[in-house]
Amino acid sequence: MPALPLLSPLRRAARRGSRTLLAALTLGLTAAPVAALGAVQLTVTPDQTAAYVNGEATQLLAPPRLLNGRTMLPLRETAALLGQTLVESGGQVQLGRLTVDTGRNAAFLAGAAQPDGSVTSVGPTLYVSVRLLADALNANLTVDENGRTLTLTALREGGNPLMPQARFSTDKTTYAPGERVIFTEYPFDPDGADIVGRRWTGRQDVYFQPGTYTVTLQVTNSRGLQSVPFSRIIRVEGAPVDTPLSYALKYAEPGDRFPDPQVLSYPAVSALPVSGPSTPLLFSDSPEAPTQSGVLYQDSVAGRARLLAYHLNALGRPARLYILARNLEGRPVEVRTERLGETAPTRIEALLGQVTLLDYFAGLGGHVLNLAPGQSVAVYASPTLNAGSGVNVMQDLITSGRVELTFVMLEDTLPPTAQVVQQLPYLQPDDRHQRGTFPNAVRSLRVNLTTLPARLVIGDGQVDPALTGTDMLTGRPQRLMGNYGVLYDLEVNGVAGTAVAFSPRGGLYRGAMNIGDGPITQAIKLPRSGNALTPDQPVLLWRPQTDRLNIDFVPASGSNLPISLVFYRTRLQPGFGGVLKTYQP
Repeated sequence: MPALPLLSPLRRAARRGSRTLLAALTLGLTAAPVAALGAVQLTVTPDQTAAYVNGEATQLLAPPRLLNGRTMLPLRETAALLGQTLVESGGQVQLGRLTVDTGRNAAFLAGAAQPDGSVTSVGPTLYVSVRLLADALNANLTVDENGRTLTLTALREGGNPLMPQARFSTDKTTYAPGERVIFTEYPFDPDGADIVGRRWTGRQDVYFQPGTYTVTLQVTNSRGLQSVPFSRIIRVEGAPVDTPLSYALKYAEPGDRFPDPQVLSYPAVSALPVSGPSTPLLFSDSPEAPTQSGVLYQDSVAGRARLLAYHLNALGRPARLYILARNLEGRPVEVRTERLGETAPTRIEALLGQVTLLDYFAGLGGHVLNLAPGQSVAVYASPTLNAGSGVNVMQDLITSGRVELTFVMLEDTLPPTAQVVQQLPYLQPDDRHQRGTFPNAVRSLRVNLTTLPARLVIGDGQVDPALTGTDMLTGRPQRLMGNYGVLYDLEVNGVAGTAVAFSPRGGLYRGAMNIGDGPITQAIKLPRSGNALTPDQPVLLWRPQTDRLNIDFVPASGSNLPISLVFYRTRLQPGFGGVLKTYQP
């Protein structure tokens, strides 16, 4: 084959189409998508795997053969390269007007039997005479002046007019390692039916390793019809544009993980405590899984308080968790719920803390109950919990006088009346979990960033110690392992041009944070899916738009401390990170 001249735009389109064909063949498809040209041209030479599709060099898996004076082509591979549909059923293969009985190696053209030797098998490969293929596809067959190289030119297949069409493009065909790939999807349906499903293979938003990558899209319409797979080739070569870390700092979405093996080596920044009003936390988590109806925890408060309960129903029958408020004053008392978050019912313990926090940060509060002297009323009632199901609730209250708060688990047939509660036993703690009243459940901290990258450590028991309190039912001192229910009120200054990430250090973590960035307030799900597990896989939290960031953080029930907030510089530097692509269709 002579050297190819410089390619016109039309020839370049043909080359892209042939790459698509070969990619589809590699994936084992019976027919490949063809570029929108009138014909597909295949040029082959017997006994050679080198071939050309629309002028582009490719390699055959099975070479053409000269058998008994006939030039024979591998049927399945040729059909795929030409973009023709090959139908196999009941020991028969059909391509265009050709039908092959694979058991007898017999060929039929439009029902007419063909001479012996028109089809044959060499090992697992089925071969068909090139002239018979040309007749079957109404294709044009030419032979070069040497009589060896053959070119088969076939009209592209019309396809099923009811099938949707998969389409996409990329902003380039060749990328540097670490360069963002912009995908533009534009599938359509011939009759305007909705495209309801997309199946991608090989798609990545960035490729860090040099090489050649095939990306394929197949779509499904609302009638359940699937398109023919549509593919494009991406080449990755040259000097890197971004590392995985610098790429993530530019493009990762809040809640996305990214790699940073150096995260534990960054210097720790100090946080300055700021005094504020003491808000007690009433925490009920022991016994975590009560086996009978009873009082889980009880104490009295006046003013602000935070309530946190985490329990599983081990009664063996449906039950509900209640938090009851009883007015201890000789006058009416108002009990206002400022904020409440709840997860119930669920058997998935990992969900309990995260959903509760997201619910809590989204809560507007404002619910008010008025209690007459001595009156008792439920300020919280869970949905019915089946056996083995759990509940997690966090509630901020403010009262106009002293009230007694009682956490009770009741089988579903018992009402939470004062008479019933008075007859309930006080359940003993399980010695594995905590309960109690813990003062100072809000930690206000101020941080000034000077050097980057840097870490703020939370919940390590040393720089940030565990809260201490008392189990008011037993009088025993308590240490709140995990600081569950403690609200960290963080103000970080000097954050302009940074990215903030969340790095778990104690194992499994699944939670949420609330961000205040100028006029923006946003709850962030951490991570967006799954669990954040390892310190060298931080989760992006936010890219501040102002120079001061306010973060509300409450350790999620069921997750583990300590954690670190990691601050990175994101201003573009020479070299890595020097290219920024913002368009995302």
